[in-house]
Amino acid sequence: MIYLDNNATTPLDPAVAEKMSQFLKEHFGNPSSLYPIGRKVKEIITEAREVIAKAIGAVRTEIIFTASGTEADNFAIRGVLDAFPEKNEIITSAIEHPAIMNSADYLEKKGLKVTYVPVDKYGTVDIDFLRNAITPQTSLISVMYANNEVGTIQPIEQISKIAKERGVLFHTDAVQAFGKIDVNVNKLGVDLLSISAHKIYGPKGVGALYIRKGTNIWPLIYGGSQEREMRAGTENTIGIVGFGEAVRVMTERKDKDKKRTKKLSEQLKKGIEEKIPKVKFNGHEKNRMKGTLNFSFYNLEAEAILLSLATKGIYVSTGSACSEGAEDVSHVLEAIGLKPEVARSSVRMSLGRFNTEEDIKTVLEELPEIVEKLREISALDIDED
Repeated sequence: MIYLDNNATTPLDPAVAEKMSQFLKEHFGNPSSLYPIGRKVKEIITEAREVIAKAIGAVRTEIIFTASGTEADNFAIRGVLDAFPEKNEIITSAIEHPAIMNSADYLEKKGLKVTYVPVDKYGTVDIDFLRNAITPQTSLISVMYANNEVGTIQPIEQISKIAKERGVLFHTDAVQAFGKIDVNVNKLGVDLLSISAHKIYGPKGVGALYIRKGTNIWPLIYGGSQEREMRAGTENTIGIVGFGEAVRVMTERKDKDKKRTKKLSEQLKKGIEEKIPKVKFNGHEKNRMKGTLNFSFYNLEAEAILLSLATKGIYVSTGSACSEGAEDVSHVLEAIGLKPEVARSSVRMSLGRFNTEEDIKTVLEELPEIVEKLREISALDIDED
């Protein structure tokens, strides 16, 4: 198997699996219990929280565990809106993850105003448009750190300064960025930031929301006193343990993983562009996550390429894993100006920790032949321009 869909999810790192297995065998206490077996689990959760906080330049009291990155995104938006009921406007970008886009759609149906900041052909937000969109009724700006489909990195520090100048809270969805590029909440200047475990070789079903100390935000779930009364419910202890270990391993391997991913990505990109005609690269050439590659293969349907590669044991995607199977054209590719027929020909390849040079070699042997054969039977005739 050659897995090139690491933006969708990552395999569990062996060290994480071992840590979780050990925890399951030795601990079952409720972290809210006052007796020793409960207090021990509470200590382990605190250790994981400390590791995660340190990795993003925060303190552990600023980390609230959630069930996913999607929940963290929802928490940020709804929590801020609940805290500022007199303000009924938010600003986001046109290329956000469905967790933000669908939340925004829900808010619009409820009568709130959502302004979508356009992007250029590379997927970079229009800063001037964003600045001019802020009004006295704006409660929150939410712009993702790095795009999950084309990998483009946004000018988060610049947006943060604009938000602070106008007295608006700023949230960034860093689920894709975390572990691939540097994420430091103090350098970025954000008030809220979302991350997830399963994008960094940890378990599914656990994420976190960073909430800067002093930020006015209301709880997402009411009930017990867990997570500083911000997110009630017995903690997902095994998930949190895995999350903490995944961050520990990530921090230890960060430079090594970045270097390998960059090298393999460059080999794959160069090979595709040299071996396959009528191919368009989508996203920014330099200002992007190096392991994310998005190509449009003219005169083909992306699903045909995906399925053909799958028969060879090579797994890629056609975009966001949270939108796979949707009939609509990717809103990200549409926002960067691709024609619908070109967007439908687009395949995303995202590299990760366990990919090898042999993987890249095999893909570059199989993909050109697959594209050539599919084009021979394709009825499409798309103008490359």
